[in-house]
Amino acid sequence: MTHHTARELIPYQTEPKAMRVGVPGKTGFLRMDFELDHNGKSILRNLDRRVPIIVQQALYFDEEMPGMPCVYILSSGGQNVDGDRYRQDISVGKDAYAFISTGAATKLAEMKFNYSAMEQHFTLGENAYLEYLPEPTIPCRHTRFFSSTRLTVHSTATIFYSEIYMGGRKYYNEGELFQYDLLSIGSCGERPDGAPLFREKMLIEPHKQNIRSIGVMHGYDVFANIIVMTPPDKAAAIYSRIMPYIDQRKDSALGITTLPNECGLLIRILGPEASPVKEKAREICSIVRQCVKGKPLPQEFPWR
Repeated sequence: MTHHTARELIPYQTEPKAMRVGVPGKTGFLRMDFELDHNGKSILRNLDRRVPIIVQQALYFDEEMPGMPCVYILSSGGQNVDGDRYRQDISVGKDAYAFISTGAATKLAEMKFNYSAMEQHFTLGENAYLEYLPEPTIPCRHTRFFSSTRLTVHSTATIFYSEIYMGGRKYYNEGELFQYDLLSIGSCGERPDGAPLFREKMLIEPHKQNIRSIGVMHGYDVFANIIVMTPPDKAAAIYSRIMPYIDQRKDSALGITTLPNECGLLIRILGPEASPVKEKAREICSIVRQCVKGKPLPQEFPWR
């Protein structure tokens, strides 16, 4: 699904008063292709971008996997605002591998007329491996945000895809928890031949539903959505090492289930702040890497 066909966005079609939809600086685009070079090194082969998206040079700082290119996606435009449209197309070729994150949290500004949209497509070839761990997304009051992610993954490849959403600016003035208008978060998985594997959509409208009810967010303020697409034997090994829990002392919770068609796992984490949720997401990513690559995730940089 694209933002053009999403029915929940029909009420938010007014043209922004400051800068209309489609003007330069409001339609960011990113294309990255990773592959092995003639020496068998995983590299960022192709890069194409349009402002405000910026991509740093691929770095090789992972001590556990020194041959892994690590790339950070940045933005020169500050917060996402009314009418912003972004697209990311990221591919990892046969036997290649990569780590991708963002330089800072994605902040969604207050929106009065329109909405902001992000469409993503990840493509993984045979035996490819990708870790995607961006910083959290922070929706401000009256934010409208649409996100659609398509994962085209070979049956022998592995992708760790994570996204963390905060309830809002928790400590701004008297707090803005769950005062945004709309979060529409969709994802789907498929094989390279187009065979569908799964589809999921979360539609969150705090003004229409009780976000604090049991079974939704209850007393939690942050949630992580993690998708691991991997071969069945790897999925079974990962599943056996992750235990669901509700920790009353730390006020956090984790749930895990299998995806349809034996294509991987779906994991949800809830917490009071971003830090423990991020830490748990990295812990799970380390388990995935150990089961697939035989190496753990190194410790996070202290300034992250």
